Amino acid sequence: MKYRYEYEVKYQEVDDRKRLRLYNLESYLLEVAGRVADDLGFGIQVLHPRGLTWILTRLSVEMAYLPTHNEHLVFETWIEQNIHMLSTRDYRIWLKPSADSQEPAEWRLIGQCKSVWAVLDLEKREIVNLFDDPIFEGVVDGEVLDIPRVRMTTIPEPTGQREYTIQYSDLDYNRHCNSCNYLRVMTDTYLPDYYGKRVRLDINYQREITGGERLTTLYLKTEDGVQYQQRNSYGETSCSGKITFNV
Repeated sequence: MKYRYEYEVKYQEVDDRKRLRLYNLESYLLEVAGRVADDLGFGIQVLHPRGLTWILTRLSVEMAYLPTHNEHLVFETWIEQNIHMLSTRDYRIWLKPSADSQEPAEWRLIGQCKSVWAVLDLEKREIVNLFDDPIFEGVVDGEVLDIPRVRMTTIPEPTGQREYTIQYSDLDYNRHCNSCNYLRVMTDTYLPDYYGKRVRLDINYQREITGGERLTTLYLKTEDGVQYQQRNSYGETSCSGKITFNV
């Protein structure tokens, strides 16, 4: 089953080129995933009282166009599969030419996304498998969105780096850095010029990081974009990312 949610891009979500920032786009994707989970009965409102929560582990987004202030986006989403402790949720992202247009035939397809999620035990800070629970029965649509996975590599000789300390405004109610803020720090560290081009964003979340910890962001400029590697205070990779354009 497919679900659709519409949003109007806000003034504070666009950058100096008047285009939606990538981390604000990610925020919409997370919001949509949360709304679907709530509507289907396995969202935060159900999991948190059980000491559980959803976490994002991987995200791949392809955009042919980044919207501007006051434009309307429709996120069409569905669950591709729930298997091996991971839930894959896919999206199509549409631009509505007017607020009155109601059918996809009138809309412009501007992007697609594949996201992978897991359920975290908040006390043990470990991933758990809940997909045998009756609340997940009958929720899988099954359509597979064709977005090839991009493998991340380490950056032995970075172009540059930035040190950042995780602060109050970075945290969410899962008591760790919000997924979008990893990307915000990446793009504040170095932002390639992808404006007016097809852009792809890939992020792998590997270790959570909490308030007061140091996040070191390494970046490597490439011909078609930039690769990122974020390390925690122990030198372990916390998050990897890649922005490429004209894909």
